Amino acid sequence: MRAVVQRVRRAQVMVAGEVTGQIERGLLVLVGVSREDTRADADYLADKITGLRIFEDENRKMNLDVAAIRGAVLVVSQFTLYGDTRRGKRPSFDAAAPPEEARLLYEYLVERIRAVGLPCQTGQFQQTMQVELVNDGPVTILLDSAKAF
Repeated sequence: MRAVVQRVRRAQVMVAGEVTGQIERGLLVLVGVSREDTRADADYLADKITGLRIFEDENRKMNLDVAAIRGAVLVVSQFTLYGDTRRGKRPSFDAAAPPEEARLLYEYLVERIRAVGLPCQTGQFQQTMQVELVNDGPVTILLDSAKAF
């Protein structure tokens, strides 16, 4: 699984003009699921996401996680994180999991984030969405359960 984690002042996701998820200060997480992923990959990402110390403490050092600042998480599925352009300019999505498999791991990841007590909003899986955010910093972190980066 891959995730793009952005520290935000606020973020929201809309489907067909309707807000489906909205947070104030916290993390916007774009998540992609590969064909090889399992629940262990989702567990790894959930632990990383909820434990990322990317919020500033009283000394302006990135030392606090999202729970410490009483923040929230907005998780949005994004299969394009597995787009491969090494062989051309049109991305291949062969590495992305089929939608029915990806949905199960995406929903499991959201459950794991909620299980630690964090407020967690979502987009709508397999829908065209519009995501709005105010990136704080900006701070953007890339995560990969296969530790490719």
